[in-house]
Amino acid sequence: MYMVDLIQKKRDGGLLSDEEIHFMIEGYTHNKIPDYQMSAMLMAICFQGLNQHETVVLTNEMMHSGEIIDLSSIEGIKVDKHSTGGVGDKTSLVLGPMVASCHVPVAKMSGRGLGHTGGTLDKLESIPGLHVDISKEDFIKQVNACHLAIIGQSGELVPADKKMYALRDVTATVSCIPLIASSIMSKKLASGSDAILLDVKYGDGAFMKTKEYAKILAQTMIDIGKSLGKDTRALISNMNEPLGNAIGNSLEIKEVIDTLNGHGPKDLLELCLTAGSQMLIQAQMTDNVITARKMLQDTIDSKEALRCLQTMVKAQGGDDAYITHPELFPKTKEVISIRSQQTGYVKSLNALTLGLVSMKLGGGRMVKEDSIDHSVGLVLQKKIGDYVKKDDVLVKVYTNTGLTKELKNQIYDAYEIINEYVCQPPLIDEIMK
Repeated sequence: MYMVDLIQKKRDGGLLSDEEIHFMIEGYTHNKIPDYQMSAMLMAICFQGLNQHETVVLTNEMMHSGEIIDLSSIEGIKVDKHSTGGVGDKTSLVLGPMVASCHVPVAKMSGRGLGHTGGTLDKLESIPGLHVDISKEDFIKQVNACHLAIIGQSGELVPADKKMYALRDVTATVSCIPLIASSIMSKKLASGSDAILLDVKYGDGAFMKTKEYAKILAQTMIDIGKSLGKDTRALISNMNEPLGNAIGNSLEIKEVIDTLNGHGPKDLLELCLTAGSQMLIQAQMTDNVITARKMLQDTIDSKEALRCLQTMVKAQGGDDAYITHPELFPKTKEVISIRSQQTGYVKSLNALTLGLVSMKLGGGRMVKEDSIDHSVGLVLQKKIGDYVKKDDVLVKVYTNTGLTKELKNQIYDAYEIINEYVCQPPLIDEIMK
């Protein structure tokens, strides 16, 4: 079997056999197939696509290219949640404690942020002393003890995806649904949970720009999960404006704490209640959404979810005093208020632009080696549908380096304000299963 023959076959619209996909992934993972041939194959897949069976086989081969995490020693049905990312997306840090407080084990492996998307691990590391790199044995022990752990992905997990994604990033082959789906699902499946909930976002602040493409990606991932024996469901959610109000690492942790105290942003809480309800059903804790939502809301009202977060932070070496006293987080040198130049209603709010402003303040990375200033970012005072008077504060900018005229103008450009009344857009469009 020769790689050049497989490239030609896919280039001409042919279907790859199970054996051919195995040969390709095994060979590339072990450096038997050079980058230039895999680059050609990835481009052929971008043009010709993969059918459902090819996509499932590709995912399975990638999943088995490295370590498979065995979580069987954790009691109960393990449900993992994955978001396709967005601006201000701190869902896991609210949702995890809520679900765990309902006695569902949440054994979560998360990633770091690159570009405008904030990484869950970076946000957690705003808390002094907190470790996200812990052993598999301690990970399992912690989940059995308090039902919740959020750690970094194992270096041995899905090496094929690491190599292929690095190649896709520099060969313009990232935006291909079968490749996106196999990349996400191979990592989720290798992480060992029994069921998977996907939050697939669309809009200008998301990877998928339209609802239609988000639904295609979601269905592709659901089909993969089901074909490989996992209960897989998906939410289709709107990322045409940031989720919640805070953008930035410690600022988002403070918003998480506010939400678990019962006075966080309504959109963040609603997303967590909707996603958490599906997770409780997947974990067989209940069979209906109404009961599930009440169970989750009770964890907020009783402060049980907040205590769960505090327990997790302490277990992972973090200073849990920051959870009960968020005023301990370092403050920036300046907080600059950006005021509206007109009166009207917020019609649109460009999430991507605001995410990039936060990144340029030091809250994100352009390359993996960049360091992060955990204290900087933005807190929105007005969002889509809100009425604004001239001189009202639109955004508070938390900065240690001032605010250039260019960045200030970018914040203004992110807002479209009109005279007519504007309805708030739906947050969640559909639940797919």
